[in-house]
Amino acid sequence: MDGLLLGRAILAAYVAVLSLLCVYGLHRCFLVALYYRHRRKPVLPAGQFVDLPAITVQLPMYNEASVAARVIEAAGRIEYPRDRFEIQVLDDSTDNTSEIAAESARRLRAAGITAHHVRRSSRVGYKAGALQHGLTSARGELVAIFDADFVPPPRILLDSVAHFTDARVGAVQCRWDHLNRDDSVLTRAQSILLDGHFIVEHVARNRSGRFMSFNGTAGIWRRAAIDDAGGWQHDTLTEDLDLSYRAQLRGWRFVFLPNVTSPAELPPEMNAFKAQQHRWTKGGAQTCVKLLATVLRSRLPLRVKVEAFFHLTGNLVYVLMVLLALLLGPAILARASMDAPMPAWQMAVEWVLFLVGTGSALMFYVVSQREIGRGMLGTLAAIPSLMALGVGIAFNNALAALDGLIRPAGEFVRTPKFGRTAGKGEASGTGGVGGEPAAARDKPTRATPRPRPNPPSAGQVRGRWQAWAELGMAAYLTVFVVCALLTDGWAARVSAVLPFLAIFVGGYVYVAVQTLAPRALGGIPAA
Repeated sequence: MDGLLLGRAILAAYVAVLSLLCVYGLHRCFLVALYYRHRRKPVLPAGQFVDLPAITVQLPMYNEASVAARVIEAAGRIEYPRDRFEIQVLDDSTDNTSEIAAESARRLRAAGITAHHVRRSSRVGYKAGALQHGLTSARGELVAIFDADFVPPPRILLDSVAHFTDARVGAVQCRWDHLNRDDSVLTRAQSILLDGHFIVEHVARNRSGRFMSFNGTAGIWRRAAIDDAGGWQHDTLTEDLDLSYRAQLRGWRFVFLPNVTSPAELPPEMNAFKAQQHRWTKGGAQTCVKLLATVLRSRLPLRVKVEAFFHLTGNLVYVLMVLLALLLGPAILARASMDAPMPAWQMAVEWVLFLVGTGSALMFYVVSQREIGRGMLGTLAAIPSLMALGVGIAFNNALAALDGLIRPAGEFVRTPKFGRTAGKGEASGTGGVGGEPAAARDKPTRATPRPRPNPPSAGQVRGRWQAWAELGMAAYLTVFVVCALLTDGWAARVSAVLPFLAIFVGGYVYVAVQTLAPRALGGIPAA
């Protein structure tokens, strides 16, 4: 009897976790519906400026030797009246990035562009601290931010700035595009994940009057909105999400421009991707702890509160996915130990939960690719790797989410950059200031220093032991696949357990192998 009760408890826990995942899956369906309802709503500025406001372009960087010159040169090519335009290179580097950045800024000044190479005595507050420090000397009424792996196009400010004619607009976010989308299986999967976030989530939230997030880069802030919301704070690792919610709680309005894009480099190998995901997920959980109660206690409309709840708690899905993986095997054994066959209704319920949980994600990403004009065949071909990546990264992100719920901010671990461009796997080195060719750019007497490799990052060190844990999860689940096929007979083959097992095993193996051997399974191409 005790064994029967334990088996039922395991099955109940399995169905409960699956049901919670299904709730978040239904929320994805809601966002898709919200997107289709509002996607044609025009996003027009309130007017046009007679005199354009002064803008400070901030380029935060830390040990970005492979991409520092590229982003500084791209910022120098931005079209804007030079008497109302300045660039701040916020350089906290401890390697020879500082030499590269200083020389690149010197070249901008030689071309008549106001460019400051800003150094701090310490890296207090990491990126948030650097941005806040830069504001103490910034002269812009507006502040544009581009991370080191971005290449802002020349017209990005002119295409965005008119929205600030509305005095209520606190920030304008542009869409991320991808320099190396087609470099590898990994970068193609990442691009689809990000496209879903920008195309579906941002449009649905922003145009329906719900809270959205500034993504930390490729956007413009009104300086007054930053100050009014309390400035850049570093008690979370997602200072952008934190400031976004604080500003919107103060009544500032955000604008998302899906047709104004800035390309950036996607992490081309798994360790870099894991480091990025760990920081984003941990910071998101920290922001949830910091602000969710404030949002729920506010006088905001119920629809805004509900969406904020799903937005801020969304990273808990990774914890649920790991719990589901751990419960799948025991659920099989529990079912096999029962004398009576599984009722047809229970089997149907599990299939519905499985289809909603996975089908909602597939619909979400297929819609985003269709909306940006990507071919359906190419999108469908990328779905297996997309699912494998989404499931396989769950262990890394679940640890990050739990860490964020119980611990303070911690170290801001930068995402390693490689200087990849346009899917060719080449190092950065596009044209110089004002579009001059690279050969002309290299003529100054003081040559740009060459990048020196950095030691392994914390994310890379953490990634190796996690990879072995992920392989252990795959082996654990494989044992239960065999058990299901040998002992549970026909019922297991048609239940939702086996499809989940197959997805989880494939996902954990893919992510673990890519971590330990980055060039395997369609990983980064040879240089």
